[in-house]
Amino acid sequence: MYERSYVVSSDGNVSVRLDDGRILATPTMTCKGRMTDDLIAVTDIDGKKLNERKASSELAMHLLIYRERPDVKAVCHAHPPHGTAFAVAGLAIDQPILSEVILTLGCVPLASYGTPSTDELTQQMQPLVKHHNALLMANHGAVAYGSDLWQAWDRLETLEHTAKIAILSRILGGSKNLSSDAVEKLIHVREKAGYLTESARCQACGYLHETQLLCPTGERPAPTSYFSNGDGKITLTREELVELLSQAVMSKD
Repeated sequence: MYERSYVVSSDGNVSVRLDDGRILATPTMTCKGRMTDDLIAVTDIDGKKLNERKASSELAMHLLIYRERPDVKAVCHAHPPHGTAFAVAGLAIDQPILSEVILTLGCVPLASYGTPSTDELTQQMQPLVKHHNALLMANHGAVAYGSDLWQAWDRLETLEHTAKIAILSRILGGSKNLSSDAVEKLIHVREKAGYLTESARCQACGYLHETQLLCPTGERPAPTSYFSNGDGKITLTREELVELLSQAVMSKD
């Protein structure tokens, strides 16, 4: 992560869950580019220290993911520049622009802001962890996780690569999304191949996507991506608001 500039100084943290339930974690206030094996902290699943090293102050984020996802054995948290740019802009990485991303990662939602190293952050993440393999955290960074350390890293790398491509495509005039039919075919391919299970289908994350991805129940989300909270109010993403305002200005002209 340090060599790829996903972290600088003492940013970021990594952990692994061993078969016996112990957690290996990067230490607090340590540059990942200068870290050595003897600095690794060891805790139990509740964060209790099992050696003399102090784990990252953001260990709670990792422990939440392990509790919510028994299949996860490794977590990588970093601040990759392009992915984090989405996070500070208040945007999720959830548009179907790359078939490979749909096959191997799925959409990456944005968790609302919570103060790092506190329950505020884990509370915002908790509803999303079960259904996604990577998250953006508003005004903070990104986290990805998997069945082993390489899969967690690969997902973080895919997140950053996708964010970079999305930003570049906007410079060129905007990306062209895959159709909902194309997305459905990719979902069936990835489930048949074992890349992702039905639990990774887009659901329960507070976003109603234009792609209308199938939910595990077989039902489709509403055809619009606007989200109603049930009291008559409509919540729009930043992109949707910009689009509506642009259309209003064009119609007025």
